[in-house]
Amino acid sequence: MSRILWLIAGIVIGFVGAHFANRTRVGRRVFDTIDQGAREFQKAVVSGYRSREAEFGATIRDVEHALDGVKSNSSLPE
Repeated sequence: MSRILWLIAGIVIGFVGAHFANRTRVGRRVFDTIDQGAREFQKAVVSGYRSREAEFGATIRDVEHALDGVKSNSSLPE
């Protein structure tokens, strides 16, 4: 139980410290830099996800096309 209280206390102290740091010019610059880095990271993750999604979609279409070819050349009932 005491570990949870220490965790909560650390979170609260961190938020209070961040609030006061954000009031200063230097603190605001630091948070803006962190925010910019987080946004760039988010864009990179989204871009990578969409790229992989497109690759998987193309692979699925290729497999479906190949299966359609096998079905049309097969004497097995569908």
